[in-house]
Amino acid sequence: MTASNAVEPGPAPRLGGVPVHERLRLSAAALAPAVMAQLVTLLPAYRALPSEQLRDEIAREVDRGIRAFTEVLRTGELPGEAELARISESSARRADEGVPLEAVVGAYHLGAQECAAQVLPAAGPEDLPDVLLVQQRLLGYLRLVSCAVAAGYVQERQTALGDEQVARQSLLSELLEGGDPQTAADRAGLPLPPCYLVLGITMGPHPDELLPGVNHAVAARRKLRRLRNELQRRTEGVPLSSLSGTGGLVLLPSGTPPADFAGTDRDRLARLVGQLGRACGAELLVAAAPAAPDAVADAARLVGELREVAQASGRGPGLYLLDDVLLEYQLSRPGPARDRLAALLAPLAGRPELLDTLRTFLACGLVRRQAAALLQVHPNTVDYRLRRASELTGLDAARGADQLTLRAALAAHDTVRHGGRTGGPDLGRPAGRPA
Repeated sequence: MTASNAVEPGPAPRLGGVPVHERLRLSAAALAPAVMAQLVTLLPAYRALPSEQLRDEIAREVDRGIRAFTEVLRTGELPGEAELARISESSARRADEGVPLEAVVGAYHLGAQECAAQVLPAAGPEDLPDVLLVQQRLLGYLRLVSCAVAAGYVQERQTALGDEQVARQSLLSELLEGGDPQTAADRAGLPLPPCYLVLGITMGPHPDELLPGVNHAVAARRKLRRLRNELQRRTEGVPLSSLSGTGGLVLLPSGTPPADFAGTDRDRLARLVGQLGRACGAELLVAAAPAAPDAVADAARLVGELREVAQASGRGPGLYLLDDVLLEYQLSRPGPARDRLAALLAPLAGRPELLDTLRTFLACGLVRRQAAALLQVHPNTVDYRLRRASELTGLDAARGADQLTLRAALAAHDTVRHGGRTGGPDLGRPAGRPA
């Protein structure tokens, strides 16, 4: 007899001169209904089960549990592999029915508690050693049974979650391919909303990913897990996503039709982006577009382009819709005008500090001191760089007529430089520092 299949060897405990297992056996007819009454009274999940199931399967499990515990008291032997397998299978069925794990474990504890309440009142002062033996065998039984319950439950949930995840990924694929997603939505058990908010996300590194000696893969996975958890917590409905540690695509169900998407919806989405960034501990650049289910494929392509444009044009973390980057987006379309605009800045090739200064000066509304603070240089340095850029290009950032041309030239230059691919600033740089 080993510790794995026995609790306390020795004779069966006796209370009031009668073996405890005999007391349980003689009271089994009344004990099982008492346990059932406790289950439906104290565990709402069991109270919600169909009455036929309670009378049949659950009552049968309760009776078997009482008999199994009675044997533990009689022999000191814990349940064997066959009995534990049966308990795991029963737990798996509860998992499939959506009964919470704590309720399934609680049912066995309530049953053991009721058994103890049935026999312990018969104990006298001289029965203390036997009372302790009953408790020791009770705890050993519950330990083993709880492990079997958890194992069966978790295995079933993992299988179900795997099937659920496959169905949701199938729905995501159907939406992105522009097909009819209704069948995939039915298979996933999800209603198609009037609108999806299609988000293209670029995630900067978490500070832990930048530290030497830290497992960066683990830090990235933790960041991603926190992002997903916050998405689930903040989203009504089920978000669909394809994400890695550097970003990806998310579809958020929305009850607002795309044509009705307004400023309040944008503000709400901007707040969500801020909450996601704080939750995962990383800077997020997010491009977004609302779309009906049958237009998700086009919207996904659009947000991919918007994200590239926002990054290439030096935009910092935050939310970007098409209206936020209209000029840059239009200038990112191939054509002779874009190339001519980009060529205006060719004299500044190899002088990134001049380009950065031009970009920052314009972004700061021509406020020299603010630009100097962002660039972390003296205001006189800003003046010198602007003067030098003007000498090389013939365009003066302080002259109203040239400002729009310079903005357009910078947008075209950034797009041509990055060749239409995701690039742009490092989201890990200090906040507010221009690219």
